[in-house]
Amino acid sequence: MKPGVFGRTYPFQTAAKIFGAAKRDGFAAIQFNLSGVGLPSLPAELYEATLDGLAGAASAAGLELVALSGTYNMANPDRDMRLAGRLGFANVVRAAVLIGAPLVTICTGSRDPKDMWKAHPDNGSDAAWNDMRGELDAALELASRHGLKIGVEPEPGNVVRDARDARRLLDEVGASAPLGIVLDAANLVSTDLPRQSEIMREAMDLLGDALVLAHAKDVDAHDHVTCPGDGEVDLVWFTALLRKAGYDGALVGHGFEATDAARAGLYLAHLIEEIA
Repeated sequence: MKPGVFGRTYPFQTAAKIFGAAKRDGFAAIQFNLSGVGLPSLPAELYEATLDGLAGAASAAGLELVALSGTYNMANPDRDMRLAGRLGFANVVRAAVLIGAPLVTICTGSRDPKDMWKAHPDNGSDAAWNDMRGELDAALELASRHGLKIGVEPEPGNVVRDARDARRLLDEVGASAPLGIVLDAANLVSTDLPRQSEIMREAMDLLGDALVLAHAKDVDAHDHVTCPGDGEVDLVWFTALLRKAGYDGALVGHGFEATDAARAGLYLAHLIEEIA
């Protein structure tokens, strides 16, 4: 495993500055977002010149571009909004090809029309699942044509909210689809911290063979994101379970302030070394 970071951690809008800061802070991998080059995360238009040199800048900094974020609300009750998101997602896929990112990450969205991270009573409905599946199927077809993988991240407020939902999704889509799981430690356990050991173990049992990226987000007892190692999430246990499952990719920290990035990079590097 290698320590990674979200590009959005840094308040810059040039890739070279983001990559340079990430490397100085001890990271070896980065999950990028198009906001890092001054674009919307889901751009309605993509000017390829904007991405010129981005892959080379990452390589020169000694960073692996492990993923590009492409999240939109796949369960939005407004069909027109879903279709608009699908068009922006297509541009993210194009960008991933151009910069050499092998994975586009998504979440499955919420029935809440204003906040895709907010839980909604209809998230568990067949209609929400079917709408999400329609968007996901389109995303998978696009990714397949471009030789990319899609990574779905379970989120507590989303249609795919936990490891069991993620397993259902994988089983429905089938092993031949370019689909994997992005597993975030805090997303798994923040609503039930006393049972986190059991919850993490179950998640690895269900999803360990499908992991394409791991997130080392940490939260305190009030669900506020902290620097990794400062919160209540047992990241040592999470990382040990990742290793046991055979995962050897990036362990990506996020949600903390840029001023904490160097401390986060050091913690993740030591954590990976300790587990190894």
